Formats: sequence, structure tokens, C-alpha cells
Amino acid sequence: MFGTIVNTILIILGTLIGTVLKKGIKEEYQTALFNAMGFAAVALGVNAVVQNMPNSTFPVLFIMSLAIGSFIGAALDLDGKFNTLVGRFGNSNLSKGLSTAILLFCIGTLSILGPIESALNNNHTYLLTNATLDFVTSMALAATYGIGIMFAAVVLFLWQGGIYLVAGYLEPFLTDSLMAEVSIIGGVLIFASGLSILGIKDSKTLNMLPALFVPVVWFFIISFL
Repeated sequence: MFGTIVNTILIILGTLIGTVLKKGIKEEYQTALFNAMGFAAVALGVNAVVQNMPNSTFPVLFIMSLAIGSFIGAALDLDGKFNTLVGRFGNSNLSKGLSTAILLFCIGTLSILGPIESALNNNHTYLLTNATLDFVTSMALAATYGIGIMFAAVVLFLWQGGIYLVAGYLEPFLTDSLMAEVSIIGGVLIFASGLSILGIKDSKTLNMLPALFVPVVWFFIISFL
């Protein structure tokens, strides 16, 4: 849980700094921060896909997973329901900022694969990298929306902590082949998140999140064949 604790602390710290400096950060500086973070997300996503694609044992599985997962997510309107739920709390501006913060902090590949890597291999690289990105993001968001962004740190702790616990119980099932497939899909999702941050394409990445579970179901099925 070391990486998750660091990630949570840095979000809180970034929120406090951003709140204090709220009147001192000009709009062009906020834009610069978001651009840098967006390009970093794109690069990390491409890197995850390129690194894991050669290790894929089912080359078309990630395509099927993205298609099926996106269909399920769109049918359930995960993105819309999430934003509606968050919108019930606080004023509209805070709700918008908090929604953006939770999406950026929780649905990226680093935030999903990081706790798994931490639990299984005691490798905190993903989470510490994610913590650095979240630190910058929380500063920028808090400078715009205020200290309410700190609530996203609680959501992130519960999210990553839950994944960490599940990964521990599923260790025998989480093979290298499965992790390669999940990493490819995760890379696509973080790439899509980067495009959203840069304002190039809003892919409603939350609707694509079920795609991460398709390879898990697939490997579970073939294990009985």
C-alpha cells in the first residue's frame, strides 16, 4: 500500500498548494500544466501498448475487449451516471472539477495496474509515477475549483486499495499473459485519457472501463477448456 499512500498524500498536498496559490496561477500557466500532463499520458499509453503487444498470446483480444467493453459501458452510460451522481454534491463548479479529478486520478492505466504490480511484485514504479502526475493535476484543479478537489484523494485511496486487495487474492490467476492483455487495453485507455486532457477527443473513457475485465473473463473461460 506504500505507493497508494504516497499517491493519496501527494493529491492532498497538491490540493493544498493549489488552493493557496489559487489567485496566483494565471490561466495560461494552468493550460501549460494540462498540456504537459496530456502529452505525458499519451506517451505512457503508447509505451504500455508497444511494450506489451509482443507478449500478447491473443493478438485480437484487445480489439474485442475494447469493442465489447465500450458497448457495455455506453449501454450502462457509466460516464453519464457518474457525472450525475457527482453533480448532486456541492455547487456546479465544484462538481465539475471533482468529476474531472476523479476521472483523471482513477481511470488511468497507472492507477489500475499500479496496485496490482505493487501487490504482486512489490514494484511501486507505476504508483509513484501516477502520484507525480496526480500531484501536478491536483494543483491545477485546486487552483481553479478550490479545496473541494481533496475529496478525490479519498476516492483514489478506496479505489487503489480495493484493487490491491483483490490482486492479492487473485495472484495465482493473474498470469503474465493476462497482465499483458490488460496492460495493452490499459495503455489504450490512458492514451485516450491523454487525448481528452489535450482537448483533442473526448472519448468518455469511463465508458470504456469494462474493457479491462473482458480479458479476465476470457482467461477464466479458457482455463476450463
